[in-house]
Amino acid sequence: MKPKTTTVERVDISSRIISLRDHRVILDADLAKLYGVTTKRLKEQVKRNIDRFPSDFMFVLTEKEAISLRPQFATSSSGWGGTRYLPMAFTEHGALMAANVLKTSKAAEMSIYVIRAFVKMRREMAVNEAVARRLAEIETTLLTHDAAIRDLYAKIRPLLLPPELPKRRRIGFYTRERGVRYGH
Repeated sequence: MKPKTTTVERVDISSRIISLRDHRVILDADLAKLYGVTTKRLKEQVKRNIDRFPSDFMFVLTEKEAISLRPQFATSSSGWGGTRYLPMAFTEHGALMAANVLKTSKAAEMSIYVIRAFVKMRREMAVNEAVARRLAEIETTLLTHDAAIRDLYAKIRPLLLPPELPKRRRIGFYTRERGVRYGH
């Protein structure tokens, strides 16, 4: 039996995952779109099942956070038909719980892709952290070596310059008169 393919795989879910309050989250509007429901319906189901969403699963953005994200996500102002309530941010576990409370087939199907996107980002972050740690070690080593090389160069440089020869006295008869040359 051939595995079922959907257009879901073409959706770049990881671009919708952002970092807020030291958590990787996806906003309610993006999650609702992925799950095939309206944002209003998603929020209703979350509010009806709020006991399933502790603060490490979902949190409501502050007004300041929402304003800072507005240009990034092109949400309109509340006075012109835009969102009237502050957005919710769902962590990996919150996105899975949201799929469970929505109870739609698309939400169940999409939750797999959302979780995979979170896992992929976690792996990438772990790799990036390892690279950053290694670069910091190399930088420390280079700074130590750099100082040692400068010290070595300062000690070797005098040896590389030709030695200064003492001023030699010319042999012969000298006069103190200017312009007089004897012997020509």
